[in-house]
Amino acid sequence: MTQDLLRKATPEEQFDEVTRGTVDLQVAEELKKKLERSYREGKPLIIKAGFDPSRPDLHLGHSLLLTRMRRFQDFGHTVVFLIGDFTALIGDPSGKNVTRPPLTREEVKVNAETYKEQVFKVLDSHRTVVRFNSEWLDTLGTEGMIRLASRYSVQRMLERDDFKKRFRDNRSIAIHEFLYPLLQGYDSVALKSDVELGATDQLFNLLVGRQLMKEQNMEPQVIMTGPILEGLDAKLVDGKIFGDKMSKSLDNYVGVSESAEQIFGKLMSITDDLMWRYYELLSRKPLKELQEMKAAVQSGQTHPKAAKVAFAQEIAARFQGEEAGKKAAEAFEARFANKQLDTESLSLVEVAMAGAAKVLVTKVLPETKLVASATEARKLMAQGGVRVNGEKVTDPKAELGPGEYLVQVGKLKAAKVKLA
Repeated sequence: MTQDLLRKATPEEQFDEVTRGTVDLQVAEELKKKLERSYREGKPLIIKAGFDPSRPDLHLGHSLLLTRMRRFQDFGHTVVFLIGDFTALIGDPSGKNVTRPPLTREEVKVNAETYKEQVFKVLDSHRTVVRFNSEWLDTLGTEGMIRLASRYSVQRMLERDDFKKRFRDNRSIAIHEFLYPLLQGYDSVALKSDVELGATDQLFNLLVGRQLMKEQNMEPQVIMTGPILEGLDAKLVDGKIFGDKMSKSLDNYVGVSESAEQIFGKLMSITDDLMWRYYELLSRKPLKELQEMKAAVQSGQTHPKAAKVAFAQEIAARFQGEEAGKKAAEAFEARFANKQLDTESLSLVEVAMAGAAKVLVTKVLPETKLVASATEARKLMAQGGVRVNGEKVTDPKAELGPGEYLVQVGKLKAAKVKLA
């Protein structure tokens, strides 16, 4: 089974898939060589990703790392889901300006169990190795800890961005915090990892592991970091996605334990631009398939909504099952796409004709706030998306005289208009 998966794709194809959406890759050529050797010898790579069990409830942003792990796993490589039960006792600031409160052993144990229940919604439980770093760090002992601490100077530790800022601002840095990167790096030595995955705010720690492996005359691990996922309210500005990161406190998140209907509905609310970023980072569809889908949308062969429905259903199914994902899509369609327009609750918009006998429909529409401009109105009319009193209007020169009208844009946006 593993042998078949290892040769499921060429090393080049594997490289393209596992590195998609990567922020830092150190070093690309080393990863290519590792993949080529694995393919040639039929020996899986050891892929390590560490999780500090301080957040038992995961959202879609947390699943980015799991998704990348699953891509490696689908190519037959060994994924080690490392629970940092020992390092959780320290409390890693992880880019914050204050020390994260350490957890008790009992809190770590409870959170770890909750983690495992959620992560196997993404990872294949039969092909995932779960380890706890207390296995080797508990036995390191005082002498081993001192030897480990001697590997790095204070100056090198202060290269870590959050330590540097706190030192510059005269804010407290506890001595034990310097141990965290060293212990995380020692995890890589203990596991003999080929690749370590993490978020961008973990880059310094991952580099420590690479350095410690070199000092042990081991082949150093390749480092891959991914982006921090923007929340549901992010927008495209000048070709780049901007917005706060996905967070429960900002209420712009999708929880992996939410119902399929909630997951589906939230994902349908994102913009079309954000949809493609989510696709790249979270979908299990191959890059080639995504490129073909995007081209079909851009050429007009496929409606953006169809692509968004496919994505929302894929993610809902991942966390709540195929049948639940399908039912969520059907329920959404029944509730929104087939909804009848409620004309009774529409307010009346009065538009002054300023003495003119008639007014262009393209000038009326912006007054109703249904479109932003006359240009957008003409575009929608050309697409057949504008109706007046139930009749489709496609002529950009169409005019309306005095009176009251029901103006509709799309299926669900409408306004009552009075021209006088």
